[in-house]
Amino acid sequence: SDAGSSVDEMEFNWDEYLEDTGATAAPHGSFKHVDTSLQNGFAPGMKLEVAVKSDQNTYWVATIITTCGQLLLLRYDGYGEDRKADFWCDIMTADLHPIGWCEQNKKILKVPEGIKDKIPDQEEFLQRVLKGACSAPANLLEGLHRGKNPLDLIAPGSRLELQNIRDSLEAWIVTVVENVGGRLKLRYEGLEDSDKFDQWLFYLDPFLHPVGWAAQHGYSLQPPSAIRSLKSEADWQEILKKVKEEEEESSVPTDLFKDKPVIGVHSFSEGMKLEAVDPMAPFVISPATVLKVFNDKYFMIEIDDLRADRPTSQSYVCHVNSAGIFPVQWSLKNGLNLSPPPGYPGQDFDWADYLKQCGAEAAPQSCFPSLTSDHGFKENMKLEAVNPVDPEEVCIATVTKLKDSYLWLQLEGSKKPVPDCIVSVESMNIFPVGWCETNGYQLRPPRKAIVNKQKKIAVVQPEKQILSSRTVHDGLKNQELNSSDSVVINGKYCCPKIYFNHRCFSGPYLNKGRIAELPQSVGPGNCVLVLKEVLTLLINAAYKPSRVLRELQLDEEAAWHGHGETLKAKYKGKSYRATVEVVRTADRVADFCRKTCIKLECCPNLFGPQMVLDKCSENCSVLTKTKYTHYYGKRKNKRIGRPPGGHSNLEVAMKKPNKRRKRRKHFFVHKKKRSSTSVDNTPAGSPQGSGAEEEDDQDESELSHSLAQDRDKRKRKLRTFSFSDDENKPPSPKDIKMEVAEKLQLDSNPLEWSVADVVRFLKSTDCAPLARIFLDQEIDGQALLLLTLPTVQECMDLKLGPAIKLCHHIERVKLAFYQQFAN
Repeated sequence: SDAGSSVDEMEFNWDEYLEDTGATAAPHGSFKHVDTSLQNGFAPGMKLEVAVKSDQNTYWVATIITTCGQLLLLRYDGYGEDRKADFWCDIMTADLHPIGWCEQNKKILKVPEGIKDKIPDQEEFLQRVLKGACSAPANLLEGLHRGKNPLDLIAPGSRLELQNIRDSLEAWIVTVVENVGGRLKLRYEGLEDSDKFDQWLFYLDPFLHPVGWAAQHGYSLQPPSAIRSLKSEADWQEILKKVKEEEEESSVPTDLFKDKPVIGVHSFSEGMKLEAVDPMAPFVISPATVLKVFNDKYFMIEIDDLRADRPTSQSYVCHVNSAGIFPVQWSLKNGLNLSPPPGYPGQDFDWADYLKQCGAEAAPQSCFPSLTSDHGFKENMKLEAVNPVDPEEVCIATVTKLKDSYLWLQLEGSKKPVPDCIVSVESMNIFPVGWCETNGYQLRPPRKAIVNKQKKIAVVQPEKQILSSRTVHDGLKNQELNSSDSVVINGKYCCPKIYFNHRCFSGPYLNKGRIAELPQSVGPGNCVLVLKEVLTLLINAAYKPSRVLRELQLDEEAAWHGHGETLKAKYKGKSYRATVEVVRTADRVADFCRKTCIKLECCPNLFGPQMVLDKCSENCSVLTKTKYTHYYGKRKNKRIGRPPGGHSNLEVAMKKPNKRRKRRKHFFVHKKKRSSTSVDNTPAGSPQGSGAEEEDDQDESELSHSLAQDRDKRKRKLRTFSFSDDENKPPSPKDIKMEVAEKLQLDSNPLEWSVADVVRFLKSTDCAPLARIFLDQEIDGQALLLLTLPTVQECMDLKLGPAIKLCHHIERVKLAFYQQFAN
């Protein structure tokens, strides 16, 4: 049967699906085109001049800490590592300028009051901090493009030029019908009323260009042969004239394409033979021929067909870096099947005989780009991929095979089943898990969707925090937000890129060799997904993954400030899982990474949103495993003092290991029951040969004997919020069925309510204990009217019963607002 009803499609949840299938998501960093599309031109470390909050007539130099859509998290220079005064600025409205603007415009640079005593000599300080500094680009802070994500500039109605896939020396105008995260639905100019020839291409596709490209490079502007007969030559010329008249208002800035792959010079000749994958049907590898060479950049490939009555030619334009072209014998060397040309006599295809029969030569190896296996993809990983047969569809995909830089993908849930697709790891038709949801596009779920009916009403994106009216309303008109505010921009990705700084000290738990094999970075992306991927990589890079998982797991008695995620570890044939807390918003990522590093007793800069280029600020190169084992190994429960290099591990030193183990036992369970106590096979002299690891083995033995008991206790112990049991218990049917309350009469318009007014109202209801959440999150009347049951459940971490009870009162306010004040 088909993928099911639209209800089932809405209910699909990636986290549940990965959990159920036991699969992992392909790393975000492996999708370079998505990474590029998320960059807004600003980068951490850039400096700019910002109006001082307390005195708008003066300015001071600030450094970008992180970026999130059109928001920048800034810190005035002089605060050093102190993040308390960090603040968010909206590029569209804040008074921001490139370095040097104040001098040019006779404005005053003045040290803010908070750091005046730290900077006795302003001129000397500015000379020092600005030496070699990188200023934020002026064009991103001024003019029409100010604050806009580059992708937002490609709006429906924008025009581009698309090279003809049958003749690369020709191009024609296309209009953007839809822009989904940089994936563009394009329609040929002149075919406004027909979608028959529409195409989907990512904006960085080598064959897509800004208007004017063809004339600039000496290519002819002609409609492709497939549509040329639909109109007369006079009609096409009239269309071209109209496009040129409207060029200014519909064109896309040329600098948007600066990150496009550069097409190099090829060395193919006509008649050469090779192996190729037809991009229109990328399911098999077949013999092919270089049919035509256009110039030093483009040539045409034709899939071989020996039948006398063969159908239309399967030919297409290529360049030196085109995916899916291989030298002769590539399939044989990689143990892959080569599909013989239709009409080839016999079943066993032999290249030597075929070349002799055709009187052709094989294209030499030097014609082809070198392939790499360093891409991060592995078998059974999950991702999202375009269905080549129906480009409207984006499906769940599973990596079934890898060869060099090519993936074999099994598509799940497509309307019509298709064979495994062959795609390059650099294909712009593959996307990370969650890409469709983030960009509001329908992902085709598997035919037997793994859904949780009870969670149907609570399916929301993890990052969608409750925002105060300062960010929900007025388009972020305020220039500055506190760094603690939650930030989401139109549902877009908002976690910065997380770098693994391989040169930094890895500590006693992590294997330096495995750390060196980690990707240079992960993200940007959904905060929860990116951090979950980072932590999974760290767990797998440990000497004992189970030990690291234990260090990361959430204390049962700790207050939850983020999002609980289940992570797994495998060690000595056993599987472990634990609940780990990750943050959900960009402003907390840097602090989360630093605290996690300290928890794992490695350099605080080992991973985080800042790249360590030359020398680590922590001077961690002087540290050794031996020193750390001395401080944190057998004598760990004694207060030794601060270790070399200035790292503080006070929090770890003050913990009582035995008490911690007892408390955490309810969270940390391995799946397979042990038959006997395991023997620690850690090599002698290993950094892990410490008392801490002996504790680990004892804990494993302890846990295996109380597995059943723990499971029962864990069900009772787990809590998502610190309210009473009555507030958190699942509601009974009679609880959910509420009596209609007396009609609410409001004395004032809720749109004008302050946070205090909202709190006062809640305290007058039976949801009074929840009032403090509204106070903490600064929810005023405007924000109150935007709340729904899914957001209340997810963002306030409430169980269904209390959430329904709260939303009942919110709906009463909404109804009264519409009846009394809506007009």
